[in-house]
Amino acid sequence: MFWKIVGGLLLAWVAFIVIGAAIGFLVKAVFWIAVIGGGVFLGAAAYGALKNDKRKQLKS
Repeated sequence: MFWKIVGGLLLAWVAFIVIGAAIGFLVKAVFWIAVIGGGVFLGAAAYGALKNDKRKQLKS
């Protein structure tokens, strides 16, 4: 009976480690995807603002 309890606790501990590592990896991956996406968005917004500014100067 004692070894069943120890085995169950060991199994639960390993499961928490594996699940924690998977969730941690996903959180880090989503964070970096958001950072890269934000950088691309800001770059596209800046490019569009500069491009529109040049068009307005040429038309007037």
